[in-house]
Amino acid sequence: MKILIADDHRLVTEAVKTKLSEIEEGIEFCVAMSVDELMRTVSDDVDLAVVDLNMPGADGYSHIDELRRRHPSVPVIVLSGYEDPALMRGALERGALGFIPKAYSPDVMLSAVRLVLAGGVYVPPMMLSAVPPGVVAGTSSEAVLPGAGSARPVGGAATLDSLRSVLTERQVEVLQLLSQGKPNKLIGRSLGISEGTVKIHLAAIFRALNVRNRTEAVVAAQSLTEASAHS
Repeated sequence: MKILIADDHRLVTEAVKTKLSEIEEGIEFCVAMSVDELMRTVSDDVDLAVVDLNMPGADGYSHIDELRRRHPSVPVIVLSGYEDPALMRGALERGALGFIPKAYSPDVMLSAVRLVLAGGVYVPPMMLSAVPPGVVAGTSSEAVLPGAGSARPVGGAATLDSLRSVLTERQVEVLQLLSQGKPNKLIGRSLGISEGTVKIHLAAIFRALNVRNRTEAVVAAQSLTEASAHS
C-alpha cells in the first residue's frame, strides 16, 4: 500500500505516518510539503492521499480540485487544522472522501482512514451537528430535511418515518447502514445481499432523499437517524 501525506509541518507528517503504519505492515509513505511538491509526487498508484488544506501554494480548494482532476482514482482525505463545517462540506462536495480535523485523536484518524480505504465516506460528527434544522448539508436549497423532533416533510424530502412509505424495509436497512458510513461490500455482507443489489437499493434511496451522490446521502442518512433518535 502506498500513502501520500501532504502537509508542510514535519511533526504532523511523522505523527500521521506512525499512526497509519498500524493499518498493515510494509506501507510505503511519500511526503509533500507544498502544492507543487504534491503535484509532482502524486501518481495513480497512490492508494490514499491525506492532504492539508492550508499548505504553501494552496489557494482555497484549488489543489484538491487539481488533484481530483489529474488523478480521479486516488482517494483523498483532507486533514486540516480548520474545524469549520462549511469547509468540511466544501471538501466533501469536491470529491474528498473524508475530512479529519487535526484536533481529533490519532485513533479517530486511523478509524476514518480505515473506513475510506474500505470504500466508505468519513463525515465528521461536528459537521452533522452544525447542519441547521431543516437543511441537509451538501444539497440544494430544494433538498431539505426536518430538524430533530419534527415529522413534517419539507421541500420534497422526508423524515425517516415518511421514507418508510416510499422505501422497502430492506432499503430502510440499507439506509441505516449507510448512515454508519459503511461501504457497499459491508452493507451487502451485513444484509446477505450482493453489492449489485446494494447499488440498486442506493439508487432508490438517493431519489427518496433528493441527493446527488453517496457523500450527500451519508450526510442526509446520518441527519435523519439522529433526528429520529431524538424525536
